Amino acid sequence: METRNQIGVENFLLLGFAEEMDLKPFLLGLFLSMYLVTFTGNLLIILAIISDSHLHTPMYFFLSNLSFADICFTSTTIPKVLLNMQTHNKVITYAGCLTQIFFSFFGCLDNLLLTVMAYDRFVAICHPLHYMVIMNPWLCGLLTLGSWFLSVMGSLLETLALLRLSFCMHMEVPHFFCDLPEVLKLACSNILINNIVVYFVTSVLGVFPFTGIVFSYSQIASSILRISSARGNYKAFSTCGSHLSVVSLFYGTGLGVYFSSAATRSSRTSLMASVMYTVVTPMLNPFIYSLKNRDMKRAVARLLDRAANSQ
Repeated sequence: METRNQIGVENFLLLGFAEEMDLKPFLLGLFLSMYLVTFTGNLLIILAIISDSHLHTPMYFFLSNLSFADICFTSTTIPKVLLNMQTHNKVITYAGCLTQIFFSFFGCLDNLLLTVMAYDRFVAICHPLHYMVIMNPWLCGLLTLGSWFLSVMGSLLETLALLRLSFCMHMEVPHFFCDLPEVLKLACSNILINNIVVYFVTSVLGVFPFTGIVFSYSQIASSILRISSARGNYKAFSTCGSHLSVVSLFYGTGLGVYFSSAATRSSRTSLMASVMYTVVTPMLNPFIYSLKNRDMKRAVARLLDRAANSQ
């Protein structure tokens, strides 16, 4: 089999949705609409939090970072999808592919921020009297910077390990973006080191955070069950309902991507699961937090009113 080394690699072909030629106008409009909704919705969340002093709390500070990460996560892939659909071009350069793989750290950042938010809810419900002492600005900043640092370093390890590989001549990725597992399948050289790196990063930045979320919510559930009044139960649960919905959506679609890739050879099934994970989830997050959170609904409404009155 013919190969190219990492210096000679020029382009990859993104084959996602290549078979739906008749649906290209519809898909173009659909992806553009979802991207605009994702960008606008998450931007509104950020601006509402910044403009409303009542939302200057740890929970909303982490939420603003999550919204920013969602904007960047979708912006890493969707603009290229839209460009390729508009120009009927499936090519992405080698450098562009590596860039997409590196900036996929925003997906990992989502995971770590959700873990931090779960810890925040754990402290708020299980240790309410010490909440402001524990979740002080210094700790909030440290948790956020730590999440960014770990995400970047994990993605950097995976990207640097990719640079050593040689690739086959037929570099066709059956996705609409450069997904690392799919790119590794195209390598003609030994990928043992890459697999070790991927498993290590997934364990540290995937399994451990998920365990932290499960532990936090097990403690939260235990505390809620000890509350005698129904009103107290409802109030305690309502403080973490939005976050729990986002966590369920994030891990549900993430596991869907993993199991669809592992259980079937159908690229179509894996492709649709990836759309849910990379596009639909970031788009729905603002709606979940806005619809389930009265403070956020009021803040967004005031922001929109000020914007309308200023014109």
